[in-house]
Order: sequence, then C-alpha cells, then structure tokens
Amino acid sequence: MIVGCLALNASFEPLTMVPLRRALRLVIDGKAEIVEADAERHIHSERLTLPRPAVIRLKAFVHVPRRYRCQYCGRLGAELKQRETLTRDHLVPISRGGTNDWTNVVTACSPCNTRKANHLPDEINMHPIHRPLEPHFVHLSWAVRKLTPTQARYIKLFYGTDVLHQLEKTL
Repeated sequence: MIVGCLALNASFEPLTMVPLRRALRLVIDGKAEIVEADAERHIHSERLTLPRPAVIRLKAFVHVPRRYRCQYCGRLGAELKQRETLTRDHLVPISRGGTNDWTNVVTACSPCNTRKANHLPDEINMHPIHRPLEPHFVHLSWAVRKLTPTQARYIKLFYGTDVLHQLEKTL
C-alpha cells in the first residue's frame, strides 16, 4: 500500500513526499500530473475516478531556495557586506592533505575563510556550525523508508543508484 506520494519538480527532480490528499488536490487543480499510479487502486468521488497516485510531477517548475550561510560565523549570503562573498573552505586544507570532497568542504564568508587560512579547525578554534555532508536531497531522506519500488526508481533515475543506497543505509 502507498503511504504517500512522491512529488517531482517539472524537471523530474524529486522534491518531497506529500500526503495522498495533497497529491490529489494538485492533480485535480491542474498543477500536477500523475506519472505513476497504483494500478490496483482507484480514488472515487461523486464525479471523478482517479488512479491512486504513487508519483506526481508538478507542471510548473518550482525554484527551491537554498539558503547558504557561513559555517563559521553563521551569516547568510544576504547579510554580507558589499565586498564580502560566500566561498568554499576546506576544513583540512588541500596543502595539508585534505581532499576536495563534500565531507571536507563548507561554505564560508570571505572574512572567515581569510581568517582560517591554511589552518586546521582545532589550531585556530574555528569549527563549522554543521558537519559537512554531501548535499543530496536531504529533505527526502526522512521519507526513503516509505518509498515504494516505483517511487525509488525516480530517486535512482535522477540521482543514481549509489545515492539511493547511501540513503537507505542511513535508516
């Protein structure tokens, strides 16, 4: 049985799981289309019969705002001064054996990045607010255990098998 419905952006990017009622409302209002449905079950109303959606796709692209902030001082990009910018900082600098992967990189404002320079976080007592993680649709990770094989296919299609398996391991 399908617990919820996977909502895809117009680009087919997985966005989130939505309750069945919300999915139906989006379809009925013409804001989404059913991409995959449970062939065994239908939803009936007085005037309408629809297949029970497992995956819906929004008809209009929805920009998902990503609010980046400095991981050292906590300021958002919009809070920076005119000549400041958000940069990326390697927790362990490349010159000191650090890697150029997601688990070693954080967002830092230019003043904090300059202050940290070529130091390790412990050496200068500058630790990131959040531990760096690979940024794959974290908003969906809570829902992975509820995905049906049909819904999981869309996660796999957009992000790849490795990402789907990584998320499944975190449960």
